[in-house]
Amino acid sequence: MIFNGLRLRSLLLAGLLAGLLVLGVTAARGQGLSGAADSGAQQSPGGNVGGPFASSVPSNAVPGVLPVSLQEAIDRGLKQNLGPLFSNNNITSAQGQHLEYLSALLPNVTAAPFMDSSQINVGQIGFTGLLTLLAQLPGIGSHAPGVSIGPFNYFDARVSVEQSVFNWKAINGNRASRESLKAAKYSYQDARDVVVLAVGNAYLLVTADAARIDTATAEVMTAQAIFDQATDQVTAGTSPDIDALRAKVQLQTREQQLIQARNNFAIQKLVLARAIGLAPGQEFNLTDESPYQPFAGITLDDALTRAYASRADYQAAMADLRGAELARKAAAAGYLPSFAANADYGVGGATTAAASQVYDVRGTLTIPIFQGRTVRGDILQADARLEQSREQLDSLRAQIDTDVRTALLNLQSSADLVTVARSNMDLAAESLTQSRDRFVAGVTDTVEVVQAQETVAAANEQYIGSLYNFNLAKLSLARSLGAAEAGVREYFQGK
Repeated sequence: MIFNGLRLRSLLLAGLLAGLLVLGVTAARGQGLSGAADSGAQQSPGGNVGGPFASSVPSNAVPGVLPVSLQEAIDRGLKQNLGPLFSNNNITSAQGQHLEYLSALLPNVTAAPFMDSSQINVGQIGFTGLLTLLAQLPGIGSHAPGVSIGPFNYFDARVSVEQSVFNWKAINGNRASRESLKAAKYSYQDARDVVVLAVGNAYLLVTADAARIDTATAEVMTAQAIFDQATDQVTAGTSPDIDALRAKVQLQTREQQLIQARNNFAIQKLVLARAIGLAPGQEFNLTDESPYQPFAGITLDDALTRAYASRADYQAAMADLRGAELARKAAAAGYLPSFAANADYGVGGATTAAASQVYDVRGTLTIPIFQGRTVRGDILQADARLEQSREQLDSLRAQIDTDVRTALLNLQSSADLVTVARSNMDLAAESLTQSRDRFVAGVTDTVEVVQAQETVAAANEQYIGSLYNFNLAKLSLARSLGAAEAGVREYFQGK
């Protein structure tokens, strides 16, 4: 039937959307569009989306039923979703790596006071000539092989400072690590945009399934009324039994679709709860519906300018390229000399009481002469990373152009589809009313009525799907512009 075909197509498209939630791209589809995000999430037959952006750290349970708006769902996702949490951990790791590189350029100050008392056997350390001499001395004789010298006492307490004066490799390595830290911070912001898209899409899917329950319930009530009319006419002898049978089949078909719609709604709520970090088993209701709010257009040139300036993933890619360029310079600096200064100051002597001032100052110039192929190997690896970073940046720039163009096209087409679908829904409802009137008047049989019911069901599904696609297109545009969090507040006013 038409309704079943449309419903199957809708489910398949929803599965595709969930699979692309964290890929960072938006792609056109038949009569809708695919959401975009930065991961390899895939949707299983049970509706669960894999990947960190579909998972979260559960929060504490709240008594009763929790009301959740679209903005509240996104706020919870930004706080509890594993995507931003993992990305924030990457920032901490990058900070640690940056401090390691920075430490090579900062002074290293140590203090290592020590006291020592030792006695040595002259034979043990190889002074055989001294043993021969001692053997000739009166009073020592044959005891010479076991003669020990000592004890010797030492005391030393100094503060040592080591400072790299010039090390071009360490300098560029530190600069590269700073760019890596910037890239990690940009990636965190991009992860937040992905969460907005992922949670927003999941929320819209729940509202769409809720609308399907409402329409399916209304269709069941209509089918029940038609069945009652057909049964009355069969009883009165004005219609054949086949009319009642057709109406009964149609009623049971609508009941099956209502059962399936309720099941899909419950499963999609679980997916949303998992993405935003609700406690397992937490009861909640959505407070926002999916109304049609016209979108104030934006030109393609303005959208692309905003996207290149604001997309966090693009900024992260540029920071990564700068880091790769600096890492290449650091690798090539392995051929250059370096200079370091060392100094220590303190007191030393045989005992603490006899200690006096001691110090040592020295500078060391290290000139690489031959280090095998280590530096050449480092340069080759840095060249490969640099070329990969350039290719990724070029690819991402082209992808952003595609994302923006796709989102704008989908916005326009889905807005037109909403208008047409709304008109079709009204026309289908009027057609069903006329068919029922004709059936009651005995002008036609239930074949025409059943066909009208199918048309109404298809029109309802098309309207729900087109409205979902339009709202998702707005989310996708906000994501493609790099302003997902602000876009939700701008494009969705609630209720």
